[in-house]
Amino acid sequence: MAEPNTTPPEETLKHHLEEVITLLNKQKLEETILQQRAMPRHDLVETLLHKRHQAALKQKLDQLHAADIAYILEALPLEQRLLVWNLVKSELDGQILLDVSDAVRETLISDMDTEELLSATGQLETDEIADLAADLPEEVLQELLEKLNDQNRKRLQSVLSHEEDTVAALMDFGMVTIREDISLGVVLRYLRRRGDLPEHTDKLFVVDEHNVLKGVLPLKRLLTTSPEKPVSEIMSKDVVSFHLDDDAEEAARAFERYDLLSAPVVDREGKLQGRIGVDAIVDYIRRKSDEEMLSQAGLLEEEDIFSGVWKSAQNRWFWLAINLVTAFISTRVIGLFEDTIVKVVALASLMPIVAGIGGNTGNQTSMMIVRSIALGVINPSNVKRLVFKELAIGFLNGAVWGSVLGLIAYLLYRDVELGLVMMGATLLNLLVAAIMGIAVPLVRDRLGLDPAVGTSVLLTAMTDGMGFFIFLGLATLVLL
Repeated sequence: MAEPNTTPPEETLKHHLEEVITLLNKQKLEETILQQRAMPRHDLVETLLHKRHQAALKQKLDQLHAADIAYILEALPLEQRLLVWNLVKSELDGQILLDVSDAVRETLISDMDTEELLSATGQLETDEIADLAADLPEEVLQELLEKLNDQNRKRLQSVLSHEEDTVAALMDFGMVTIREDISLGVVLRYLRRRGDLPEHTDKLFVVDEHNVLKGVLPLKRLLTTSPEKPVSEIMSKDVVSFHLDDDAEEAARAFERYDLLSAPVVDREGKLQGRIGVDAIVDYIRRKSDEEMLSQAGLLEEEDIFSGVWKSAQNRWFWLAINLVTAFISTRVIGLFEDTIVKVVALASLMPIVAGIGGNTGNQTSMMIVRSIALGVINPSNVKRLVFKELAIGFLNGAVWGSVLGLIAYLLYRDVELGLVMMGATLLNLLVAAIMGIAVPLVRDRLGLDPAVGTSVLLTAMTDGMGFFIFLGLATLVLL
């Protein structure tokens, strides 16, 4: 009896990538050697060698899942990526385009002609086409719309008419609907005739003759209740449902709160339009998490790690420019107290400590606020209490760590007044950092901007500048 495969999926994936890279490198090496040697019928030998390598690489790719191929494509430089992409089975093209990152998808689509794109997207469901719509050329999208039947065309146009971060952008149309005036036995016979169910189906949606949602019938109840019972008696009327223009983040929180696997989506009249599955929610949460990580680092958009230098540099310019401006402001603050620093040289080595601990405190506070905004737990009624709490934390940390730093400064320089300046500056800067950590994300959120974008950059600049000003200002008053 064969032993089960105990290799972790991540290790298996890395092994597949290594094998593909090995095949690509071997092909390049042999072709390079062949080009450097003169031999009879050189072109024929080169063609045969190329075909052999292509066949070996294609055989390897044919064994892989679409998601695994997507991972491999993201890990390859552009030239090798396109070489591998052209060897992938055409029936996997559409799914791979869905699985790769936005930046990599752009490079793959740019390498495809209209016919290839139509063939790839023609294999996808309507909601999947909607996911790719923003990246498809206008003529391809128009031709796709013309090829869809009336129902699917209306569905696609409905999804595209809503904003990206709404429930409509996450929903799919793989739902099973039934009427409430039939028995469970009839439902079971209908499901057997149907043959299969959409993925992540945990409930059937009960609608009336006008497609208005009346309730849901969990599969568990269907299978454990007598077939003679009517649907109306067994179905659940207490349904967690969403509207097309509801915020996707709110839907994600509802899925977490109520442990949902799927949920119906209705229009303002209560008519069933589609459903959201937990797979779409997981993908959305992962995407938003990636975007927040990038935005906190000051990147404007997701970046292909193998994209051109010019494009990558432009992606990083905006927040670098802001950082540069704020850095100059910080240096001017230091310049205002040049005479103080000259007279008390120890200040030059101590002031970065005050600025650094303030930046760390500000980032800790801002991360808590950004997360709370994302979870929807901050509202006008509790903002004041939150501000007082963070100020209290800043005061406590400032008192404790200010005392520690003040003692260290005294032990290093045997100067009581310098120790007191260090303690006071640390306390004040941590209070400023707490205020800024709350204010920056809340103000950005109030202005309708992403509270996470650039928060770290702005906070570091503010706490550095204020840290220098407070520390050198106190030193000027106390020491001189």
